[in-house]
Amino acid sequence: MKLLDGRELAGFIKERQLKQFSTLWTEYRVRAKLAIIITVNDPVINLYVKLKEKYCQDLNIDIIIFRVDMVSLASTIEKINQDNSFQGLILQFPLKEMSDADRYINLIDTKKDIDGLSERAIYDPATAKAILWLLAGYNVNLEIKHILVIGFGRLVGRPLVKLMQQSGLKPTVADNLTNNLSEMISQADLIITATGQPGLIKANMIKPNTIIVDAGTTSENGQIVGDLDLDVYNRSDLILTPTKGGVGPLTITALFDNLYQTILDHFIPKI
Repeated sequence: MKLLDGRELAGFIKERQLKQFSTLWTEYRVRAKLAIIITVNDPVINLYVKLKEKYCQDLNIDIIIFRVDMVSLASTIEKINQDNSFQGLILQFPLKEMSDADRYINLIDTKKDIDGLSERAIYDPATAKAILWLLAGYNVNLEIKHILVIGFGRLVGRPLVKLMQQSGLKPTVADNLTNNLSEMISQADLIITATGQPGLIKANMIKPNTIIVDAGTTSENGQIVGDLDLDVYNRSDLILTPTKGGVGPLTITALFDNLYQTILDHFIPKI
């Protein structure tokens, strides 16, 4: 078994970003500042936010966490939109109420939408970008692969498929209405899964030498788990992301790449 470990790649990118954000201050006196809005109190979500806080500390970026209820959410987004000391805004998912999530995403000022999830997003969605970075880092040739994307959600599947199609790729998509998933899995050369259903993909579904990126995350018994059943990791003939350190570290680096780019595009003083 070969692992697609995103941590080493993320480390190289982080070194570059440290220099970039330092240059913003030394050359332009611009200090990066990020806002994260949270509407739920969940141990898994809190862990994700802690990781972003730590990343900000390492890169000398200011970060403010806003914990709000749904009643205050729209006004908090607007407040941050109007405050130009913030160059980036992350609306941490899931929201306490998801039924109107698209409306809240689209309230975010597009130049501050470093997650890249709004309808008018300027920057590529972070997790989708991270997956493509990971595959490129391991020299996976997407043009000769039968690609299967499992899950068509707003955070991963939908934006990933869009980016792939823009590059001329034609991934097959399986969603919650798909009734022949096992058959589709058995035919795929590259599987990218992001459903949040623990153990969805079993070892006996997968053909030899398949490449698998597990971007699905959910909480089970207090642990963060993916879409792959643990028996998949007993297969010696697969190339796949580890249970920890696959897409996640690169997603964070992609977020901060978008933050750096929006500062260059919109917040550097024009001479």
